[in-house]
This record gives sequence, C-alpha cells and structure tokens, in this order.
Amino acid sequence: MPTADVLICTRTAGYRHDSIPAGAAALAELARELGRAAETTEDPGVLTPERLGRCAVVVLLSTTGNVLTPEERTALEAYLRGGGSLLAVHAAANAEPDWPFYGELLGTRFDGHPEIQPGRVLVDTHDHPSTAPLPDRWSWTDEWYNFTSDPRAAGVRILARADESTYRGGTHGDDHPLVWCREIDRGRFFFTALGHTSEAYLDPAFRAHLSGALAWLTA
Repeated sequence: MPTADVLICTRTAGYRHDSIPAGAAALAELARELGRAAETTEDPGVLTPERLGRCAVVVLLSTTGNVLTPEERTALEAYLRGGGSLLAVHAAANAEPDWPFYGELLGTRFDGHPEIQPGRVLVDTHDHPSTAPLPDRWSWTDEWYNFTSDPRAAGVRILARADESTYRGGTHGDDHPLVWCREIDRGRFFFTALGHTSEAYLDPAFRAHLSGALAWLTA
C-alpha cells in the first residue's frame, strides 16, 4: 500500500500571500525528508473521504476566506475526528470564518497584525518536535498576528509566544500565544502563526519548526 501522503492546500478566497509557492515547496521537501509523498492543490472539492483516506496530514497553507465546500468541511471534520491530522500555517488563522468547527479547532480567530518587523519568539517548551530545535528566545521577522481571544480557553497547548516588548503592535500583553497544538478525538491539529515571507521557508530554524510539526502530526 502506498505511504500516506501530505496534501498541501493553497486555495485562497481573500488576501493571497506571495510566500505560498515557497511555503508549498518547502513543505513538500520536508514531507519527502520524512518519507512522505506530497501533493499541492487548489482544486475545489479535493477533500473527499477517499482522498483523505490516503492522507497522513492535510496542510492549510495561508488559506484565506471560505475555500472549502460544505462537503469538504464534513469530510475534513470526520477525517480529523477519526484520527487524521491538520497543519494550519500563518493566514490559515483567517480561513473558513463562518465554519464553527474550524473556529473551535483553532481556539480563536485572527484579529489583524502590525507591519512586518523584527521581534522575538519565546519558546515555552522544548519537549515538542516543533520547538525542540529552537532557542528559548528566537529572533525572527514576521507579521505578528493578534487574535480575538486566548486559545487556551479552548484547550490548546501553547508551545511558543510572541514577546511584545520587542516589536510594535501587539495586543495581548505579556502572554501572546503564537504556536499551539491540540488533539481532537483521535486526530491532531497544529497551528503556527509564523510564515509570512518567502524567505522564512528557506530559514533552517523555521524549516526545522515545520518539520517537527509534521513529525508530531504523523507520529
């Protein structure tokens, strides 16, 4: 039987990030390094139960707006609850705004960002594959996303936070969640707010972060 693959979804119905091609290429390469095949798609309706049955991980890479059909939403929820895995990257925080299940899964919603600028990521734990390669205080340049609420209330595990003292425009104060994960029934979900620029996907530390996320999602 073929090895379950990584399906990278890049369709957008709102703002489209210039970094999507670089991100898709990087994620495909990282998947192959983990022994997985990868496919990138923007086809509407691709998330069928049959196609999801061949997936180790579904990736929403900076998807924006409502890009999933009602049938895809139903299939994706069933896939996750049944043991599948979902990786949401950067602007995927702004995807599917009127799908309640996705909002509950994410644990919050996107609430804007300041201009791209240098700042610092505070890594809360190194006992997760996505943060194990990172320093405690990681200097980084990105769009520092703000959120409508603290996702902890939804039961997620926070892995890294933004240090608002190192950049302008944060709205969460001393505790600004940035990277988190959770389990949903038998499935797994991982979100990183990082990844706005094309250059990010060439950075060894960020690639290690994404690779660790994929490793956890396929464990």
